Amino acid sequence: MKPNVGLIIGATLLGLTIMPVQGAETLTHVKVGHLVALDMAPLFVAKESGCFTRQGLDVETVFFANPGDNNAALAGGAIDFSINPFTLPFFAANSGVPIRVISAAGGWGIMEVVAKGSLGLHSMADLKTYIQQHPGHPLKIATLQGDTLELILDRQFARNGIDPKSVQLVYFNDLLAMVEAYRSGQVDILSHIKPYTTDMEVNKGSTLLTNNAETWSLYSPNAVVSVLDKTLNQRKTVVREFLSGLICGADIINKNPDQAVSYLDKGHYFRVSPAVLTRAFKSAPAPISFTPDLASIQSVVDDLGKLGYIKGGARAEDIFRLDMIRGLEKK
Repeated sequence: MKPNVGLIIGATLLGLTIMPVQGAETLTHVKVGHLVALDMAPLFVAKESGCFTRQGLDVETVFFANPGDNNAALAGGAIDFSINPFTLPFFAANSGVPIRVISAAGGWGIMEVVAKGSLGLHSMADLKTYIQQHPGHPLKIATLQGDTLELILDRQFARNGIDPKSVQLVYFNDLLAMVEAYRSGQVDILSHIKPYTTDMEVNKGSTLLTNNAETWSLYSPNAVVSVLDKTLNQRKTVVREFLSGLICGADIINKNPDQAVSYLDKGHYFRVSPAVLTRAFKSAPAPISFTPDLASIQSVVDDLGKLGYIKGGARAEDIFRLDMIRGLEKK
């Protein structure tokens, strides 16, 4: 979805508050906006396992069905941290909102393109062959407009010589609505995120065509963790505590995915079974870490510009501030 940039102009930061916790030291209360992708799992596991509490934080998670609304909430000060597709801070930057990306959300190969099993497709090359053999009958593909979920298709179309006009892109503004449309047969192909694509593979016989690790690079993120520049400059300790909590959550997932799944199931964060979550973690192309590939990010943002979704000269190096996460990951 192309964000409503008008909503994110004139932002002011909401101050972090201190909340007393009975029987324990005071904790710093922060609000974190998030979607429902698998790379939000370190956030949820850190909350349920006590990783954040041990860092001195009381973390309140705030769900958004729409990435643009998540971005607007951060810009307007309704939340302190945002976990959102990495393209959204660029929209903010070109509207003059000083959002800074401090790490990847946590997880690689999260974005996947899956097809109905009845189509017999197992790669984007297979899709090209299918299109050539069925002229005049375009397949319907569900995606988000102006989002990484559209850009993965754009890059793969160009790489495989597929004319975008030979398929029908169906745009949604709700991630869960996309899944239901695919599940009910309204669309043939789904450009979406784990664990929902994994659920389609396990329970609906869907086949994997490609993912973002294959499309861009292994450490190309789906989502990133962002704060306002004011937070990064004035609340460095809180930012460091939050990132440390995420690393703690990721460590649980990497070392004991079954335990991580029990935490996620307890909090009912994903509308899939524990078996699907376990498979989604174990099929990842690399263990969870948090330092993204900036060159691949910039190449995707360049594609955004070519498609006319973004204007202005904001570069990844202007928005990303990765020194802290790099330092924490070295420990």
